[in-house]
Amino acid sequence: MWPLLIMSVISVGISIERGVYWVRMHGGRRRRWLRGLFDRIAEGDVPAAKALVTRDGSVYARAAEALLASRDVGSVFEEARHECERFGATLSTIITAAPLLGILGTILGIIESFDLLGSENGVTDISAVAGGIAQALITTAFGLIVALVTLFPYMGFRSHTTRCLSTIDALASSIQSMRLTKAK
Repeated sequence: MWPLLIMSVISVGISIERGVYWVRMHGGRRRRWLRGLFDRIAEGDVPAAKALVTRDGSVYARAAEALLASRDVGSVFEEARHECERFGATLSTIITAAPLLGILGTILGIIESFDLLGSENGVTDISAVAGGIAQALITTAFGLIVALVTLFPYMGFRSHTTRCLSTIDALASSIQSMRLTKAK
């Protein structure tokens, strides 16, 4: 149970951190900011677009600033992906490991109960065995709860990551189109 408790604390901490991050990245003001950035790029107003991104510390601003500076799209995209997927592997591991640890705890508890049943002294009170089995099953339930409590935020964060990377891809396309239009 201790590893499951530690995993649940880690999961809640990461979920809060990522939740705050994504609320800041995709709040109402961010949508207006992105619309303004796309408008400036569509107009070909690079100085105004650069001014807009230098006042902002978001992943979108850093990506747009790098793209406006003609950095490689692939490296910009990878930097953004890395930031967006922060702690994703940890949450994924918790989702996978928590039920397995719960089942392991149950198996160990049932083995102990069968050892009691098979002991030389015998079992005089069957409720001791039943209580041991019930207690062992609690670890499976707790493991499943930890996995489920982690799964839902994780899937939401994956959705936000996809949305963010799609927006950065659209930014790269807009900047490339702007450059092609200016070159003509």
